[in-house]
Amino acid sequence: MGKSCTSSIEQLTTLCSKGLIKQAFDTFKSEFHSDPSIFSHLLKACIPTKSLSLSKQLHSLLITSGCSSDKFASNHLLNLYSKIGDLQSASVLFRHLPRRNIMSGNILINGFVQIGDLESAQKVFDEMPERNVATWNAMVTGLVQFEFNEEGLGLFKGMHELGFSMDVFTLGSVLRGCAGLREVNTGCQVHGYAVKCGLEFNLVVGSSLAHMYMRSGRLFEGEKVIKSMPICNVVAWNTLIAGKAQNGQSEGVLDQYNRMKIAGFRPDKITFVSVLSSCSELATLGQGQQIHAEAIKAGVFSVVAVTSTLITMYSRCGCLEDALKAFWECEGADVVLWSSVISAYGFHGRGEEAIKLFEQMEQEGFEANDVTFLSLLYACSHCGMKEKGLELFDLMVQKYGLIPKLEHYTCVVDLLGRSGCLEAAEAMIRSMPVKADAVIWITLLSACKIHKNADMARRIGQDVLRQNPEDSALYVLLSNIHASAKRWEDVSEVRTAMRDRKVKKEPGISWLEIKNKVYQFRMGDNSHPQYTAIDLYLKELRSEMKLHGYVPDTGSVLHDMDNEEKEYDLAHHSEKLAIAFGLMNTPEGVPLRVMKNLRVCIDCHVAIKYISQIKNREIIVRDASRFHHFKNGKCSCGDYW
Repeated sequence: MGKSCTSSIEQLTTLCSKGLIKQAFDTFKSEFHSDPSIFSHLLKACIPTKSLSLSKQLHSLLITSGCSSDKFASNHLLNLYSKIGDLQSASVLFRHLPRRNIMSGNILINGFVQIGDLESAQKVFDEMPERNVATWNAMVTGLVQFEFNEEGLGLFKGMHELGFSMDVFTLGSVLRGCAGLREVNTGCQVHGYAVKCGLEFNLVVGSSLAHMYMRSGRLFEGEKVIKSMPICNVVAWNTLIAGKAQNGQSEGVLDQYNRMKIAGFRPDKITFVSVLSSCSELATLGQGQQIHAEAIKAGVFSVVAVTSTLITMYSRCGCLEDALKAFWECEGADVVLWSSVISAYGFHGRGEEAIKLFEQMEQEGFEANDVTFLSLLYACSHCGMKEKGLELFDLMVQKYGLIPKLEHYTCVVDLLGRSGCLEAAEAMIRSMPVKADAVIWITLLSACKIHKNADMARRIGQDVLRQNPEDSALYVLLSNIHASAKRWEDVSEVRTAMRDRKVKKEPGISWLEIKNKVYQFRMGDNSHPQYTAIDLYLKELRSEMKLHGYVPDTGSVLHDMDNEEKEYDLAHHSEKLAIAFGLMNTPEGVPLRVMKNLRVCIDCHVAIKYISQIKNREIIVRDASRFHHFKNGKCSCGDYW
């Protein structure tokens, strides 16, 4: 190649890299015929513009210059159409290519995968007379990307049987497929292959291996893979952080996040999603606010996934106003963000506002999805809006054509059950086209408890326990229902069955954050350093509450014991211990935010209303079901939870 030619290509490349495509086109159009490769630079430079008209112009010029038979230039044109999403033009061009090769097929497969048209991608793949590793990789990656994991693994096995050597991209895709299926046995075989080929320390393979193990619940093996890698990058750190988050190790996530920063790595949007999700689980508002500031500093606050997680974090920490602020400050909100904030309204018992926001979302042209409707149904069920909830369920099916999932049916059962339509709720469970799980039956049993229908509860409970003999929540709920009806023999029968099957009741745990430190309490746990002071404080508080009209709900205590013992038992529920500790250790007037892993019992709900009035404190409690905002002796749920 002569110096002048090299100089011309350098000049052309410089113009294209600066986006000066028209200038490059005008400057070098006379040279296209003599050197078709010049086209490749123009075609590549056109991709970022996403301009179909410019692509068509270059296509016409390629034909008129007589260069359309050049497979190098033609493949670049095919790649341009594929990358800008014009697969119709790409398909027509592909069919008329005079010198089609493996690269041509690979480009078209990747184009179809990019738009999610796996059927067309598979058709191109099947019709190719020859394939290389890149062809198989493109198809396996596409299937796994859209969660057709079994098909992806099947294709991988076919590739292996035909003798193709796997590269890092093959292994990365296959391991993601194994992770999606929790197919740890196949994943271990792939791990062995990676070791044999000397690829286990590759960043892509190592991170994919760790992800596969952790997604399958084998956190130790996943951590071991990451720690054995000689070099780690942000992807590896994110894999470890996300793995801990998926396995419920929220405190470990925050610890790993701090280690990542100390090691000199800058968190990215994926990091922030995992870390903010962990703050949501722990309800550590102080740390969540700090990470929010770091996300702004990192320039990722406007990323939809980060903003959505931020809305959830503030909502689950009891700060609905901050969640709304994050939503309204975000430019370019999509259906994910609208659904997140609708969910936040519902979780805080603000059903009317959730529905108004949904109506505004529709007016602005956004199309609701199944997550949106799940949030709306949840909001209606927790606000007693039965008719509106049923109306939305019909809207979801008839107008939007969405197929209800089990979660949607559970919300409708909750809606019917809470409003007293127990027979209709049971009929829905027995007639719905999806298989019922323990959660939906527990939802109906909870309604039986609310409406004191012990007979229905007993009948349903016996059937459900046969199907789910290990579910502790079922036993506890049935015990509660029988105890409320003073059916002590039935309580004993349930507890005996529980003991015989070695089912352990999940302990009630409450926690709160004070000055960025989390304090945890369990019912009757006297190991806390301030327990004696807390016990005395509760005793004095209970006496003051009784002067204001509080009567302990001793009927809700499961054990057949005298009233004094029942009263002591009630007084030491975990949320009461946490609230007493919070009142003792925070300034007057500061809101208390307490989280509980189980639903708040009736007695605690009544007691906290009295405490909020006596101490003139806003007390925000998040239980397993929703948020309760206690203020001036009232609760935001209107005693409906």
